[in-house]
Amino acid sequence: MGNGHDTLFLCLLAGDKGHVYAFDIQQTALTHTRKLLAENNIEEARFSLILDSHINMENHLAPQSADAILFNCGYLPGGDHSLATKPETTIKAIEAGLKLLKPDGVMSLCLYSGGDTGFEEKSAVLQYLHSLDSKNYTVIVQEYYNRKNHPPTPVFIFRT
Repeated sequence: MGNGHDTLFLCLLAGDKGHVYAFDIQQTALTHTRKLLAENNIEEARFSLILDSHINMENHLAPQSADAILFNCGYLPGGDHSLATKPETTIKAIEAGLKLLKPDGVMSLCLYSGGDTGFEEKSAVLQYLHSLDSKNYTVIVQEYYNRKNHPPTPVFIFRT
């Protein structure tokens, strides 16, 4: 959920017929997101803001019910940097998300390096993704060539 910018983007993309489920463990994220969506006149019927870890997505959604899942790893910008995603929970969340993803659905990950666990998380997640069965998933890992100071790594997983 973060500060709500991705949630707003997804609500606009999903339109009136779609529904966005956003997860975060911090009440601050939920408060910021709700305010941003209200300022942009997004009706509450179009989204669910869930104060829970992304590893618990399966408790809130049915299997193969999601067209797209987005992960923005790291910490809440402007928030407590000690509350950041961790390798083991991010991998569990990806596993949960893959069960929720519809055939032909896409999962995107924005992996950050740096900070207390960023390098460790990025390395562990990329190692995990390398093990996904290529018959069921296509994994594309991209990188920025002209940015300094450990730019994020965008990853896309397509379910076949």
